[in-house]
Amino acid sequence: MGRFKIKKQDTFIDMTPMSDVMVLLLTFFMLTATFVKDEPVKVNAPGSVSEIKIPETNLLTIFVNKAGKVFLCMDAPETQRKMAQQMIDNGDLKLNPQQLDEFSKVPTFGTPCNVLPAWLAKDANERNSFLTEEKYQSSNQVGIPVPGENEVGVNELKLWVAAARKANGKDMGLAIKADKNTPYAVIKKVMDSLREIDENRYNLITSLKSEE
Repeated sequence: MGRFKIKKQDTFIDMTPMSDVMVLLLTFFMLTATFVKDEPVKVNAPGSVSEIKIPETNLLTIFVNKAGKVFLCMDAPETQRKMAQQMIDNGDLKLNPQQLDEFSKVPTFGTPCNVLPAWLAKDANERNSFLTEEKYQSSNQVGIPVPGENEVGVNELKLWVAAARKANGKDMGLAIKADKNTPYAVIKKVMDSLREIDENRYNLITSLKSEE
């Protein structure tokens, strides 16, 4: 007696619903993703095993390069604009509306207040070169002034941080990202400046390394 054979049929799978799901997922990630601003000032942060995440929004970051120059960056154009407007209202900065609009778009800045308008007049490549190229690092026109206890000059870092706090509220996060070769004396001046304006809560940004 012969065996009963089941006739094999080709299986058809309709992938149309799957494509709809993929489009929905792509749209979701595009709408919820946080875009990271470009950082023209490159800082080689020291390693750490800490995995504490810093805030992703409303964050003011203080960069300190290996030459000891200090730079600032707000995470979004609107918060950076509000910080600068507060500096203008305080009488510490002079920018016209066009310069203010341009300032809100720059990824990182770091010049004395009186140099900032001329720096904004440069194109994007010239701005970045001015902040990053080694030949400019000895200039007193590069870096936000942070004079020490016995040094002459206005501590503009304190002005900027205080303005950012007033403009962006108590929920604003604060972080320091310093190069691993930055002299400790410079880091101490930055931390002392924050302490003097009662900014005692901030994150230190490091690169993650594995535990040995």
